Amino acid sequence: MINKKLDRKADIQILDGNHAAALGAKLSRVQVIAAYPITPQSPVTESLSEFVEGGDLHAEYIAVESEHSAMAVCTSASLVGARTFTATSSHGLAYMHEMLHWVAGTRLPVVLACVNRAIGAPWNVQNDQQDSISQRDTGWIQIYARNNQEILDSVIQAYKIAESVYVPVMVCYDGYILSHTEMPVDVPSQGDVDRFLPPYKPHAILDPANPRNYNLVTLANPRVNADGILCHGYMEIRYLLQEALQKSRETIINVGQEFGKLFARSYANMFWEDRLDDAEIVIVAMGSLAMEATVAVDMLREEGHRVGVLSLRVFRPFPKDYLIEALSKARLIVVFDKNISYGSEGATCSEIKSALYGNRINAVIRNFIVGLGGRDVKAREIADAVRKSLPSLEEGGPNIEYPEWICHM
Repeated sequence: MINKKLDRKADIQILDGNHAAALGAKLSRVQVIAAYPITPQSPVTESLSEFVEGGDLHAEYIAVESEHSAMAVCTSASLVGARTFTATSSHGLAYMHEMLHWVAGTRLPVVLACVNRAIGAPWNVQNDQQDSISQRDTGWIQIYARNNQEILDSVIQAYKIAESVYVPVMVCYDGYILSHTEMPVDVPSQGDVDRFLPPYKPHAILDPANPRNYNLVTLANPRVNADGILCHGYMEIRYLLQEALQKSRETIINVGQEFGKLFARSYANMFWEDRLDDAEIVIVAMGSLAMEATVAVDMLREEGHRVGVLSLRVFRPFPKDYLIEALSKARLIVVFDKNISYGSEGATCSEIKSALYGNRINAVIRNFIVGLGGRDVKAREIADAVRKSLPSLEEGGPNIEYPEWICHM
């Protein structure tokens, strides 16, 4: 438990989201940075290269030929005991896909900043969340930021979370909407971050006198090794990763509480709530879209509708039990997704339905696909979608099986 007081006054700086992410990594005293440029992520690692070149960050900066290699470098460096960081977007994250599985399977506490950008074809450099959502099953914790303050704070917390449960963390934030937009950010002092985040203590063993191999071919069933020790089979290793993700919920909340005690910004929940106390209609969203939804709530409240916002901060592990409690009074849940699970619906909507199934919550759930490829999502459009959903509350109201799209088709 942290009892020491802050050693500085607020240091408010005007930062775009990419610089906030870079500062978060710098303050976390990363030791190895591997980078390959891609829009709109490039300024993150460019800033870190400047910190290293200027002597403000004592780290190895490794420029590689691809995103796959960037994650391979982070994997190797983390395995031998270094605190590592990288950042990417869109097809860069997709190119890392194989290595994302390796990092999670090796239980390495790598932190990655994903600057969310649309996936081609056709080519598009603007924002949606299809890239990170497509990697939701790789075994990484996923945190989504609503603003630039949360980007910086989440990167710092990500290291403490990852190094507590030995699971990698992806901090996701909207390209351009946050990455290239400047906002006031309270930047903590290095001393305070050092109090919060101790040096990385690796769980892997690096000893030339006792050489070891990692990630050997592992068969389905447990078997005895050369020393006569019964070792896990492949399935046991997968089980342990799943258990670590499930149990990381408590760690994420505890780290958020600890961060709040030191920095007066609490992250002691898996999601953010706005005006949920009396809400019978709940808007669910992630990232900067949730901020726009709060404006829509104000508009709808003026019309007499009891509406609130639930903004998912952590998408993996999915906060099922916490959501059941938060949504227990809802009669209508309107989920806005900046992604699509083709042939089904928005991924967030599917997760919400799964969480509520069998828990005696009879809320109507409506799903809207919005903002793909950088399509602007206005508060009035969110409010209009909620109004459009209101007839579903009536007995015999429409049962919409598939998601609706807010576009001009």
